[in-house]
Amino acid sequence: MTVIFRGWLSLLPSSLVIFSAIASVGSVGAQEPGENPLDLEPAMVESSPTLQRWWEETPDLFEQNNNDPAFLTRVRLGYNYFPDDDQSSGAAIGVEDLFVGQSPLSVSGDYYTNFAGQQGGGANLQYYLLPLGWYVNVTPLLGYRAIAQNDYHSEGFNVGGKVVLALSRTGAADISFSQNFVAPGGTAEVGVSTLSVGYALTPQWRIATDVQRQNSPAYRESRFGVYLEWQPQQR
Repeated sequence: MTVIFRGWLSLLPSSLVIFSAIASVGSVGAQEPGENPLDLEPAMVESSPTLQRWWEETPDLFEQNNNDPAFLTRVRLGYNYFPDDDQSSGAAIGVEDLFVGQSPLSVSGDYYTNFAGQQGGGANLQYYLLPLGWYVNVTPLLGYRAIAQNDYHSEGFNVGGKVVLALSRTGAADISFSQNFVAPGGTAEVGVSTLSVGYALTPQWRIATDVQRQNSPAYRESRFGVYLEWQPQQR
């Protein structure tokens, strides 16, 4: 029977082998270190940190899905294109979702410029309202922002909200949309709409794009960005 079971396991992807092994271990209770109730090949166990970790203690997958964030901190550097401002180009830097400890509170900040009179930047606080492991999350935005376009200038409190759709966990792929207002209620109020998409190339490196539209009584301006993002570590 053991031979038949081992042969069946060899036909499955390694991820399913790990899941099957852990499910079986969990069904018979915690195992003593070094025990191998399924008689798996030692090389398979040694090559899988996940299997080794789960072998000692079967994790609570529901708790992990609720508390392990589906998106991570990103540091970004990229290129910006301004189609409404003589089709100029520029650069941008920023950090997204720098979490405060293990809380759902995070900080984001950015700066961009076309080196010819157009620039903007600021920082926001975000507090995610749903469990961080969920594939959909929402957060209010509160911060400070300054925007300059040649002779036009606006700065002040920045308020709004953001929706995040994590297509795959730990920053592998996500889409977000934010709507915020700079200096709301004043004559220099600017509405800023941003759609962002990110996709991981490796566990630590991503490529991302965003499209942003700024609207005010004085001007309307669009910006398109392409970024290389670094995820410094797992949360």
